[in-house]
Amino acid sequence: MAGFYLLGGILAFGLLVYLMVALLKPEWF
Repeated sequence: MAGFYLLGGILAFGLLVYLMVALLKPEWF
């Protein structure tokens, strides 16, 4: 079960980083 939470945390962190990059660097997308 710990692996499930770890994977969820990585996905949530990645999504947060993606959203911040999309806001700061919209020309990349």
